[in-house]
Amino acid sequence: MVNSSSSIEVQFKNIQQLIQSAKFNEAIEQAKQSLRQTDEQAHQVQLRYLVAVAQRYAKKFSSALASLDELLVLDHKHSRAYQEKGYNYLALQQADKAQQAFEQAVKLNPCLVASWQELIEIYRKQAQPKLIQQAANQLEKLKQLPPALLAVTEFMHEGKFVKAEQVCRHFLQQNKHHIEGMCLLAEIGIELKVYADAEFLLSSAIELAPKHIHARSLYLNLLIRLGKFKKAEQQVEILLTAQPDNHSFKVAKASVLTGLGKTEQAINIFTQVIADNDQIAGYHLQLGHALKAKGDLAEAIKAYQRAYQIQANYGDAFWSLANTKTYHFRDDEIALMQQQIDNEQASLTDKVQLHFAMGKAYEDRKQYDQAFHAYQQGNQLQSSHNKFDISKIEQQVDEQIHHCTAELFEQRGHLGLDVPDPIFIVGLPRAGSTLLEQILASHSQVDGTMELHNILGLAARLRGRNKQENLYPKNLADIDGSYFKRFGQQFIDDTRVYREHAPLFIDKMPNNFLHIGLIRLILPNAKIIDARRSPMACCFSGYKQLFAEGQDFSYSLEDIGRYYNAYMKLMAHWQSVLPGFVLTVNHEDVVDDLEGQVRRMLDFCRLEFEPSCLEFHKTKRNIKTPSSEQVRQPIYKSATAQWQYFEQHLSPLKKVLNIN
Repeated sequence: MVNSSSSIEVQFKNIQQLIQSAKFNEAIEQAKQSLRQTDEQAHQVQLRYLVAVAQRYAKKFSSALASLDELLVLDHKHSRAYQEKGYNYLALQQADKAQQAFEQAVKLNPCLVASWQELIEIYRKQAQPKLIQQAANQLEKLKQLPPALLAVTEFMHEGKFVKAEQVCRHFLQQNKHHIEGMCLLAEIGIELKVYADAEFLLSSAIELAPKHIHARSLYLNLLIRLGKFKKAEQQVEILLTAQPDNHSFKVAKASVLTGLGKTEQAINIFTQVIADNDQIAGYHLQLGHALKAKGDLAEAIKAYQRAYQIQANYGDAFWSLANTKTYHFRDDEIALMQQQIDNEQASLTDKVQLHFAMGKAYEDRKQYDQAFHAYQQGNQLQSSHNKFDISKIEQQVDEQIHHCTAELFEQRGHLGLDVPDPIFIVGLPRAGSTLLEQILASHSQVDGTMELHNILGLAARLRGRNKQENLYPKNLADIDGSYFKRFGQQFIDDTRVYREHAPLFIDKMPNNFLHIGLIRLILPNAKIIDARRSPMACCFSGYKQLFAEGQDFSYSLEDIGRYYNAYMKLMAHWQSVLPGFVLTVNHEDVVDDLEGQVRRMLDFCRLEFEPSCLEFHKTKRNIKTPSSEQVRQPIYKSATAQWQYFEQHLSPLKKVLNIN
């Protein structure tokens, strides 16, 4: 077997040189010999591709097609394999099959110039002017890109984002203000979740080119993704002024309004757009989200169902139904989901969502083994995609403990903004934080908002643009003391848009537990509530939840257990260096003694008791988290031991948590 990556790379080059020298049979033989020496899938794919190319040049078209079929079993999204199929079918004078192959190639990778050129010729012979124009427009767009950026787009579509970033950065060093290059680098940053860099690039791009619609559209979508809805609102208005009939921008505006809590306005826009075109599944899905946030679950369910009726492999529609937590799938829906899971053309994202939805469907039917298998499949697919490294979280925790000492708070703890407005609810996802938020937001003096990204954004800024610098939290001891009050004021100003008129408001971002030291320095009078839940219940609830963003630790039983341990370690540190600053509220205690825990929280927040906090399920407000429907009902105890039905599958989690 070939173990050395450098050795296999040498073999690839040798085979390519043989093809370029028209020694096709030698190339085929050497590639087949190399295939016998490696079992790595990526190498197998590349070698089979080279075999097929050599076979086509040797006019062995049927053999080439067979080689490509073998390749596509290993990688069914290999765009160049479909392009090669197209060439072979043309040589065999099978124009219909050639067309299908080239169309599949550009569907997988819209940057394949040669496929577009062949499609234009095929469409011309069929006298299809509309298709000719569409292909010609795309081809012209590609030809206008500098060769380096065309290579970048190809790398991106092939999932080679690190290579794409290297080439794009090199190009921008030579062409500093190239807007398309800046946009591509920002898109790479978004894929790699380096959001601060992407935001900086796109805001710079629209300053340099205010009329560049694509750059502003990318910036808008990123702001929505980051929950920066006020900024997003400004950008979408500019885009709609330029293109008032653009449905995508109208839908983006509705999403922004949903984020700002203006759900009635959002629903009106979604309804208008759907009236113009009711065959786009995504519009119905987003309408469903707005209706769910408003509390109109029956209509939200209809919208989600309409989405999958339009597009049967739309995993997000099925997952959104499951994510209401109260919906029970019918037999025909379960059959349809299984059919789409088995569909080779379904995307990885759709399959992940379908697996999680199937897990919920089986769990509702008390078929716990099948449910766990579905959850496990979804988690494994998602985990393979996000490439999360739990050791980096553990390192962050150790850095917080090392640098955020009692001495730091003694010396700098008085420098922040002296206002009592924010109540932060932190902890792990699925620990009961939405319930605590709903209880507190039922008080006349408290506004509920959402999971705000502001503290995470500030921490990212303090960390520095260069990942290797790793400035934060070490720099909390060194930065100019006046910054703390400014940061606190900026937090209050930037979050005002999410508030109504109450003097206090809630930020429910669970991940803020990592930054309690930063919060204490910029907002010393803030209140922090740690929503805690027993480890097995909390971790398993997170494991069976598919999160929209930012909880990548939850897709492995080992990772989620290690994350829980790191969280407990850090919370113990905060209690040690900031005694009394954080109130721990156990979910099980809230379930057993609602009034006692409500009074305890209100006392901590210096609020008078109000009976409405005990009748939290009657409070009308927009809720955008997975538990939205659960907290619109009276408190229930059934979920506290739900994990026990799956206990036989949870040994890896128990081992990490040191539970017998």
